[in-house]
Amino acid sequence: MPRAALTVQAARPASLIVDPAPEDLILPAPLIFDAAAVFASIDEVMKAAPDDRTLRAATVGILKRAQTEGRDAIRDAFLAQPFRANPTTRSYSWLTDQILITVLDVARMRLHRLPNPTISERLSVIAVGGYGRGEMAPFSDVDLLFLTPYKITPWAESVIESTLYMLWDLKMKVGHASRTVKDCLRLAAEDYTIRTSLVEYRYLTGDAALADELGKRLWTELFKSSAPDFIEAKLEERAQRHRKQGGQRYMVEPNVKEGKGGLRDLQSLYWIGKYIHGVRDASELVRYKVFSQEEYETFRAAHEFLWAVRCHLHLIANRAQDQLTFDMQVAVSDAMGYADGGGRRGVEHFMQAYFRHATMVGDLTRIFLVAQEKSHTKAAPMLERLLKRKPKTQPPYAIKQNRLTVSGPKTFLSDPLNLLRIFDESMRTGTLMHPDAMRLIAANLHLIDTRVQNDPEANRLLLNLMLKHGNPERGLRRMNELGVLGAFIPDFAPIVAMMQFNMYHHYTVDEHIIQCISHLAQIERGELGDSLPLVSGILSKGVNRKIIYVALLLHDIGKGRPEDHSILGAQIARRLCPRFGLTKKECETVEWLIRYHLLMSDTAQKRDISEPRTIRGFAKAVKSVERLDLLTILTVCDIRGVGPGTWNNWKAVLLRNLYAATRDALDNGLEDVNRETRENVAKRSLRDALGDWDGADLKREMARHYGPYWQGLPPATHVIFANLLRDIPDSEIRIDLMPDPDRDATRACFAMVDHPGLFSRMTGALALVGANIVDARTYTSKDGYATAVFWIQDADGHPFEESRLPRLRNMIHRTLMGEVVPRDALADRDKLPKRERAFRVPTTITFDNEGSEIYTIIEVDTRDRPGLLFDLTRTLAGAHVYIASAVIATYGEQAVDTFYVKDLTGLKFHSESKRHSLERRLREAIDRGTERAHT
Repeated sequence: MPRAALTVQAARPASLIVDPAPEDLILPAPLIFDAAAVFASIDEVMKAAPDDRTLRAATVGILKRAQTEGRDAIRDAFLAQPFRANPTTRSYSWLTDQILITVLDVARMRLHRLPNPTISERLSVIAVGGYGRGEMAPFSDVDLLFLTPYKITPWAESVIESTLYMLWDLKMKVGHASRTVKDCLRLAAEDYTIRTSLVEYRYLTGDAALADELGKRLWTELFKSSAPDFIEAKLEERAQRHRKQGGQRYMVEPNVKEGKGGLRDLQSLYWIGKYIHGVRDASELVRYKVFSQEEYETFRAAHEFLWAVRCHLHLIANRAQDQLTFDMQVAVSDAMGYADGGGRRGVEHFMQAYFRHATMVGDLTRIFLVAQEKSHTKAAPMLERLLKRKPKTQPPYAIKQNRLTVSGPKTFLSDPLNLLRIFDESMRTGTLMHPDAMRLIAANLHLIDTRVQNDPEANRLLLNLMLKHGNPERGLRRMNELGVLGAFIPDFAPIVAMMQFNMYHHYTVDEHIIQCISHLAQIERGELGDSLPLVSGILSKGVNRKIIYVALLLHDIGKGRPEDHSILGAQIARRLCPRFGLTKKECETVEWLIRYHLLMSDTAQKRDISEPRTIRGFAKAVKSVERLDLLTILTVCDIRGVGPGTWNNWKAVLLRNLYAATRDALDNGLEDVNRETRENVAKRSLRDALGDWDGADLKREMARHYGPYWQGLPPATHVIFANLLRDIPDSEIRIDLMPDPDRDATRACFAMVDHPGLFSRMTGALALVGANIVDARTYTSKDGYATAVFWIQDADGHPFEESRLPRLRNMIHRTLMGEVVPRDALADRDKLPKRERAFRVPTTITFDNEGSEIYTIIEVDTRDRPGLLFDLTRTLAGAHVYIASAVIATYGEQAVDTFYVKDLTGLKFHSESKRHSLERRLREAIDRGTERAHT
């Protein structure tokens, strides 16, 4: 190109000059992009640049500065007003427009100027996708369509190439396509992704007539006649996206863009609205009666909140980031100004707001899609319509589009109890609720006043919803999403969408409760008989269903406040149960179940249930077989309702053993629960199992162990140790590794000469091979041999595969022989992943001299990490504490390690000064490890 072509006037084409900057930016336009200064700088460079390469590089330099300054200005303004997302996303989009249009100007008017372009040498540049909608997060992609009238010409290729190179030099993530109008129509007809991106096309620069032609032909030749197909495709795409993201709106690390109730769901509504009605703005959907004005305001609020979250995510990560991981949740809540209060962290308040907006998005989606269904979905095949039975109902109800609605709003609302009856009718007829009915309910929640709340018929309806239809979770979830559950039970409202900021709970509190009730219903339907034989058997014999369902509904209702949620929940139940129509005895039982709903889980997972005093104490608390049965059902449903993978065979075995021992104690008397009885039974079992041993060897084995050994291990483990200890030399370490599928763990047995600190070295060896210890027992025989058994799991909570056992055995052996020093080897592995560092778990250390007849119980409740157990056992060994057993429980990021210990003289730790000294040493070890894990 001759140099003369580079000295054209610096001003933009007239068509662009008349396009004023939008007024709804987060800052005045010149503070985002100073067009006059940028053009003046480019004009100066253009006059001085010796060639095209220099001009292009100088243009990129000028625009890079303008881009950085503009982005910094938008960021600062947004951080000062952290909820103003809409002006922020428009500002990022407008800044991108200015940069892109300037780049196109340089490419078309300076680098590849055509003094007399032909009709085929026209080029229109169009924004598509999210950029076409004029919404951009800080690091959103820039999707462009380069539109030409006919097959692309060499001139257009050169312009596009120069444009893209400059955009790439500006580090912009550009998605682009070069097509004719005909290409766009053909490809959009074949591919719904392309079609969707074109729904939101927006002309940027170049030949405006060409862009206008595309818009008109898309509407007349494609969109106008294919709405049913498009809706169907978008619904299927939405379903697949939700399945990929986990299928739940209340996943604790949601994807703001792709997750259920996220931005993509709102955008789907917008796409369909534009496709059907040709609207350019969501507010126009009110005119078409798709949304009421109030629903549109809900749309706007959810839209702005979710975009604010996404923008903060991008800014904090300094890249495109849409997953609200745990660490990001804290950072975003801080940026948005959420503060601790009311017994909850700021991040929990933030996530509750997030999930409430996600729920609103779900409601809007249902309303919108069904509103379009009657006019725009394909008709069902004739045979399907003939065979499908139409549900029957009576006024004030009606069936519309195969969904339950009301026949007359005035008649329906004349009796406020109808706001509850309609859910019973939906369950009875097996029909989903029509959005018209849902809108009516949501708009009239004020009718559920104290009179309705205390009405016996209303409360009977709620109980019937849980007890009568066989799938109570469906009705409860719909009641909850529409706000009816919180209106009818005001104490329930605060836990709606309440997130618990930890790695243990997968769902919000209200969803957890509904999941628990769902699991109970599944057990009652006989769907979990093989995996849950204990509770299935209890339920088949009959329990008071009213008690267990009400207890599950209310068991976590006290969460999120400064008080202990079990105590507060019991107090709330004391008020509510008489209202529900329960008898005095039923009320007392529900109150007790809620007050102690964690007792069985804590006893099974945090205490040695081979200890007779543990069983006696638990049996005294439970008092009756009826309460034991109900508490067992509640405990199993509560654990299973936490989330996928929380329930496993290990917990099943612990609860089954605790139930059996407690049931035996309640049936036969607590006096039969003693060490002597257990020891005699264990010895008798071992004699039977070792029937082929000669008398001398058998007698030696029976005599070499103290009482706790017989009382604390299952018979199968006694057999393993008998074989390991038989004729063992003092120099040998014997190891037996065996998968124990009934417990979802690998059993690791060790036998060797005892010496101080041995238990700690074993825990270090297991930590080095990535083993999670879930239970441990160690005993010293009368002739000086250590027998230790650990139940271990891999990182996924399963037994180690057979192929991994040789490496496991080798590493353990090398560590116990002193070839590997756990403290040094663990130093680099004892780190917390970045996303897990935001959790706070206060350290609590308690000493209990009453829970065991012969041991002091030390319970350490603190933040879990890979080297924690090794640090604790090494500290105890250094303080000359004898560890008899350890019970290990983890709840996400929280670890509760319980040790049954004695001092050097074989006594409990009665001295307060010794306990204080030991607690101080344990805390120091925990603090050092925590500091190391965060570096």
